[in-house]
Amino acid sequence: MNPDRPLDGFRSIKVKLGILVALSIVAAALVSEAGSRAGVPAWLTMPVTVAVALAVTQWLARGMTSPLREMTAAASVMATGDYSSRVTTTSRDEVGELARAFNTMAADLSAADQQRRQLVATVSHELRTPLTAQQALLENLVDGVISPDSESLRTALAQAERLSALVSDLLDLSRVEGGVTPLTISRIDLAELIDQGVREANAAGADQRHIRFDVSVDPAEVEICADAGRLAQVIANLLDNAVRHSPVGGTVTVRGGAIDTQRWALEVFDEGPGIPADRAESVFTRFGSWNDSGGGTGLGLAIASWVCELHGGSISVLPADSGAHLRAVLPTVPSPASVPEPTKENSVPHASSAAVAEPPPARSSAPTPPAASPVAQLFGNAWPERNQKARPDLVLGCVGVGVLAALILPERNNIGLGALLVLFVCGGVVFAASVRKRAPWTMALALVSAGLGSLLVLRDADWLSVLAVLIVVVLTMSALTGARAVAATVLAAASWPVAALRGLPLLGRSISALSRHSIIWPVLRTVVISVAALVIFGGLFASGDAIFGSWADRIIPDVNADGFVYRSFVGFFVGGTVLAATYVAINPPPVNNAAMVSGKPVHRRFEWLVPLGLVIAIFGVFLAAQASAMWGGHDYVQRTTGLTYAEYVHQGFGQLVAVTFLTLVTVALAARKAPRVTANDRLLLNVSLGLLCVLALAVVGSALLRMYVYQEAYGFTVLRVLVIAFEFWMGLLLMFVLAAGIVRHGRWIPRGALLSAALFVLAIGLINPEAFVAQRNIDRYNETGKIDTHYLRRLGPDATPAIVAGLPPELAACIVSAPPNLSDDVLEWNLGRARAAAAAQGLDPNQTTGCASLLSDHS
Repeated sequence: MNPDRPLDGFRSIKVKLGILVALSIVAAALVSEAGSRAGVPAWLTMPVTVAVALAVTQWLARGMTSPLREMTAAASVMATGDYSSRVTTTSRDEVGELARAFNTMAADLSAADQQRRQLVATVSHELRTPLTAQQALLENLVDGVISPDSESLRTALAQAERLSALVSDLLDLSRVEGGVTPLTISRIDLAELIDQGVREANAAGADQRHIRFDVSVDPAEVEICADAGRLAQVIANLLDNAVRHSPVGGTVTVRGGAIDTQRWALEVFDEGPGIPADRAESVFTRFGSWNDSGGGTGLGLAIASWVCELHGGSISVLPADSGAHLRAVLPTVPSPASVPEPTKENSVPHASSAAVAEPPPARSSAPTPPAASPVAQLFGNAWPERNQKARPDLVLGCVGVGVLAALILPERNNIGLGALLVLFVCGGVVFAASVRKRAPWTMALALVSAGLGSLLVLRDADWLSVLAVLIVVVLTMSALTGARAVAATVLAAASWPVAALRGLPLLGRSISALSRHSIIWPVLRTVVISVAALVIFGGLFASGDAIFGSWADRIIPDVNADGFVYRSFVGFFVGGTVLAATYVAINPPPVNNAAMVSGKPVHRRFEWLVPLGLVIAIFGVFLAAQASAMWGGHDYVQRTTGLTYAEYVHQGFGQLVAVTFLTLVTVALAARKAPRVTANDRLLLNVSLGLLCVLALAVVGSALLRMYVYQEAYGFTVLRVLVIAFEFWMGLLLMFVLAAGIVRHGRWIPRGALLSAALFVLAIGLINPEAFVAQRNIDRYNETGKIDTHYLRRLGPDATPAIVAGLPPELAACIVSAPPNLSDDVLEWNLGRARAAAAAQGLDPNQTTGCASLLSDHS
């Protein structure tokens, strides 16, 4: 069985489709059931199950449709005039029958094209000689070099007659080959037909050369059934060939008669130089005469051969001691199958079955390029594949990453060095494969991504780790694709999961190339032998030495059936994810070509200026209200709204964040819709958007002030810190817009926004937000004696050192009631967790008694 085309043995395309669907469903069901039994979470089981089902479908469907792709590619090559392409015909279904018919057609076209080219070349050569001679003769007559006497005129006439004979022979041959004139079968007296041919030969010039004909027919009265006109052509051409090659005064022997009741023969002998054995077949092709010293067109024997074949007979050269011996064998009564009809199909000679099996190429040509796969046709120009070279090295690298992840990630409850190691290895494989790895933008994002990845070890906060990984994903896709616009960045992030489908053809070619590599089986044998040696000798040493056994227990994971399945899912998921990313790295999608469609600018200035002016006016009124609240103080706020100042500032913070975001949207829409035909248009747009951004910055300042006042009154939380950071970032974007208006160039804003967002997240992680929040609440406790102990207890280990250092021991012991336990596994080491464990060692576990009353007193 061919692994690339496993279903070739089935005779029906319907059966193949049924098997494809059934095997895909069975594979998906088995993978899903195995994951469920091993306790693999649904979010991990689902993508692996879908990937396995798609892989099975791709494997089977690729083999089913490969003949169609080959035929498409071969047809494209044939359209350029190269008919040497053939397709594989191992499939036994309807597609395989179509492939075999395609090969037959290609062989026929190749034979016809080869004959056409040969005919054009030889006809051009044969016509050139008499035309050149006739042209020279006529030029001499015109120039007076020779006189127009009877000899020169006879020479010109002879050359014209040679041209006429050549054209007539070509016309006859084309009619015979094309079946334009069907054979008219009638009863013919063979002796009379031969005598008529001899008389015509004498009239054509045999008498002038004193050629004698020795004719005999045995039996004397032989009647045959044939086309009299066509058979006369055979006799005339054979006699003409013998006369031309015989010496002056020579003898041409003609023998005719019945061989048996079914066949008769015509033999012609001459006394010429004869025909070499290696030219015995080529003399019956167009212009195949091996010796043109006797004159002639070189088509007579070809016409004789075709006429014999049309009657169901043959003609050949037989060995002779001297001269040439030609023999034609024809049926006494031609069979109906051998009589051609004047149809269009007969206009091209049909290739034999042997030609289909082993077609000689019409010309040397480049190999047929591989046809586009269905996946490539699905994506088309939206994501073309620029590099079709198989990459087994990337497949092996991703398999190695998957194995590493399967060994490290499962059965470790805490994020630490192991997760960072897997993340760095994944990033290294993707970066090494990238075609943009030398670009400054790619290098900058790689450095920022490495910093964000380090937060997995520096901090022990799951929410921060997830946020950092998500930002790394967006940075990676932006770096791999070179995205410049907002829409391009979104498409770049979406290209990662889409690459799992787009890269299937390349994955198939890479696996095929890998399976054909000569080193793959030695490597597999080496791996199997090495693993067996480790298991045998390692097991003996571990059972014989306690210290060695303890080391082995720490390094080697405890693998059971469910654990193996779980690790397989993890390895498959991580390896497949990295493989999809590497495809984006080596073949990035043209996301920058998919920028947002620019709408038509409005025709009238007031269409954009009036709405924008109203927004600016609303901003002005709002800032006036903020100024009155600031100048009027707490009493004015309470008298006007009935709220305390802290309640007042908290009430609208979320709305102000939304206003800042909508301001950025408004600026983008106004920049796209406002006309910029005149200098006044551009000036008015810049001033209006600049004023809006300045007012929005004032709103940002108001929002930040409100949050600061509120936190001073009610305490700090991680969420409030993140919201403040987000508002700061949007204020930075407004400053980017102002800077773009000043320099009149804003294409850098999307990249600047992405990089600044990543740096903000990195800064937040390095600041240690949970410790920062804990310290701010401790400072508030020291000033007011109030502290939200219930919130502090929900903080992670990153806040433990600040809590232990800033609060009384008995209160700190109650808040840090469950200090983290450090694992002996080095792959679970985490700086935040290690610092928390070290800080918690100073707490007395006995101090936790009475925590309920103590915590309620300080809440």
